[in-house]
Amino acid sequence: MVKQAMLLLLSLLFICFTPKSLASTQNTYNVVDLGARPNGRTDSTKAFMSAWTAACGSDSAATVYVPPGRYLVQKADFAGKCRNSAITFRIDGTLVAPSDYHVLNAGSWILFQGVDGVTLSGGTLDGQGSDLWACKAAGGSCPVGAASLVFDNSNNININGLTSLNSQLFHVVINGCQNVMVQGVSVSAPGNSPNTDGIHVQRSSGVTILDAHIGTGDDCISIGPGTNNLLIGDVTCGPGHGISIGSLGSNQQEPGVQNVTVKTAVIRGTMNGLRIKTWGKPSNAFVKDVHFQHSSGVKISDVTYQDIHGTSATEVGVKFDCSRSNPCSGVILDGVKLTYMNKPAEGYCLYAGVQVEDVQATNCLQS
Repeated sequence: MVKQAMLLLLSLLFICFTPKSLASTQNTYNVVDLGARPNGRTDSTKAFMSAWTAACGSDSAATVYVPPGRYLVQKADFAGKCRNSAITFRIDGTLVAPSDYHVLNAGSWILFQGVDGVTLSGGTLDGQGSDLWACKAAGGSCPVGAASLVFDNSNNININGLTSLNSQLFHVVINGCQNVMVQGVSVSAPGNSPNTDGIHVQRSSGVTILDAHIGTGDDCISIGPGTNNLLIGDVTCGPGHGISIGSLGSNQQEPGVQNVTVKTAVIRGTMNGLRIKTWGKPSNAFVKDVHFQHSSGVKISDVTYQDIHGTSATEVGVKFDCSRSNPCSGVILDGVKLTYMNKPAEGYCLYAGVQVEDVQATNCLQS
């Protein structure tokens, strides 16, 4: 009896002295409580928007919670400016795009715009893009489609543990953002799915992509104009077109790409490995201070390919096809060892100043 009384007293003391801040500083808005249905058929967009409105309007840190299940979500725009800069979007379920690909012909499916301090954690985005791909393959009159997840003009963003499946277009887009961490993300689409880039970064600074597993029908990671201070590490890529900078130089007035590092990447079963794509016309765009570790009007300089080993899908494994008017300069190949059909792959360099150190290739023709 005394023991039971002591246990009861201790329980009461624990309840009395539990800090109230745990409840008051972390507001959680469950989409199911707000009307979402986890059956994959009922439109749950309104519930998601209500949860966001509440979290964005909170004076303190807030969480939007998506329980297990499948949730049909139409086009959703989660816009700032919010009253706090610590919103977590925690997903334990799957968000499903409309099966009718005409519905999302608006550039993006899930859009975060003008937000600060948002964390997107876990969950799956199912873009259901296969019908649109089939339409395009048949040469039909098809809409362009929508990217599954877009962060636009936002700062201090964290995307972790997310899976993106079968996007109509790009899976994840980071545009006009500062200070973004993408970690533990998985992207999957068939190798013949058109324009399904895994992660696309443009006009952004301070972006880090780590521990990503990406297989698509286009670039695993594509790097567009205006990107600087980008770190990519521990990435597995394939199928797809590899990791690409560009295309750049489509416009005469266009920001360049600077300070990009790719390290510890495994690229397998792809059309290309690491490449820089440019248009063959005049532009003030540039590529500078690029480090790959493992006909153009755009100025390419200070690019390093370091410790890249593997097999090439073509006889020419290293190719620099630069322009006469804007030759490539400061290109370093260090520890690049590529083979084709069990023999060293060929190298080809046109209008390129290339410094070669410990490279296994039969030629790098300075034409």
